[in-house]
Amino acid sequence: MIASLRQAFNAQFTDDKYAGMLADLNTQFDYTPQFKVAETPVFIPKALKKQLIEACEDVMKVINQPNFKDLTDGAFFNEAMRVPYEDAQAKFLQLDFGVCLDEKGQLTPKLIELQGFPSLYFFQELMGRMYRKHYDGIPDDFSQHLNGLTSEEYLELLRTEIVGDTAPKQVILLEIEPEKQATAIDFYATEVLLGIKVLCISKLIKRGKQLFYVDANGEEIRVLKIYNRIIFDELDQRPDLDREFDFKDEVDIEWIGHPNWFFRISKYTMPLLKGDYVPKSYYLDQLENIPTDLENYVLKPLYSFAGAGVEIHVDQAKIDAVKDKSNYLLQEKVAYAPIIQTMDEPAKCEIRMMLLHNSKTNQTQIVSNLMRLSKGEMVGVKYNKNKTWVGGSTGFFEP
Repeated sequence: MIASLRQAFNAQFTDDKYAGMLADLNTQFDYTPQFKVAETPVFIPKALKKQLIEACEDVMKVINQPNFKDLTDGAFFNEAMRVPYEDAQAKFLQLDFGVCLDEKGQLTPKLIELQGFPSLYFFQELMGRMYRKHYDGIPDDFSQHLNGLTSEEYLELLRTEIVGDTAPKQVILLEIEPEKQATAIDFYATEVLLGIKVLCISKLIKRGKQLFYVDANGEEIRVLKIYNRIIFDELDQRPDLDREFDFKDEVDIEWIGHPNWFFRISKYTMPLLKGDYVPKSYYLDQLENIPTDLENYVLKPLYSFAGAGVEIHVDQAKIDAVKDKSNYLLQEKVAYAPIIQTMDEPAKCEIRMMLLHNSKTNQTQIVSNLMRLSKGEMVGVKYNKNKTWVGGSTGFFEP
């Protein structure tokens, strides 16, 4: 997006350099990511950075309202999924923006969706280091972080918020069969960098209000903190999973990222948001008049795993076919702009602003980002098969 840097990067690019970066990345935690790592980072100009900050602040104004919990109590599609001991603040927030062009042809972000849930905080830092190591010309004063954090300071902030003063072995990253997840590389990076245990929920032992796991030496370790990475949509699809612990159980642990925020800050929140950076969004069951220009909208289930069930070609028949309209949003389409020059056709991009609530300052701050490059109709693997210069990446912000 910054022409001079893009031209310089593309001029130096070779397939061998890219292969070397991937090989190096794969050795860092002895694991090959199960998703496409893009050939290039993205260079984000100052004007777009400013807009992204404004957009995040607009969203946070709504989330920080005193009545936000009242506004989002309807987000729990299954009351049995409401977890006890909810805290006052979401620890983790992800805001996904499509990069578009406004009516003047200038770059502008548009919110696609949001999540009150962790993302690839550790892998993204690794990816940024790999791009810098294997490619020349990424300016030293360009950063993945907006607040002047060095990589060391960034990782220390994560350590403080996730582990704190607790013994690392008593902190677990909780998932469903973590080794089978597409994001497993981030789990292994977290495990190494923080010294915590990555654990499948089926391995938790429950005794009264206490939780334990068995370590590699056969010793039972009591769990004091859970860094939760379980997606509830996926858990709901796994009745076969044999487990002692249920999320609704009252247990003596501290949630690092309380599970209830997964529901409260989600697609359910979209109709509550307004502003220049937010597309029109409606709860389908509360929409009195269906728009006549349905070709300009997408139909999204409120709860779905990995984007399943999203309809991008909407008509009245598809709306009529929805049986449970309370589970759907009708959302204005966002027109991603093909603005990243590659070796063939230009790529579109989506940027995830990764936020963290800092317990010391009591402020939610932007700490990192995740980029996804696409040449297909949507961002996602099935829309980008056999294409190059697509996949997961990171953005470096102009200071």
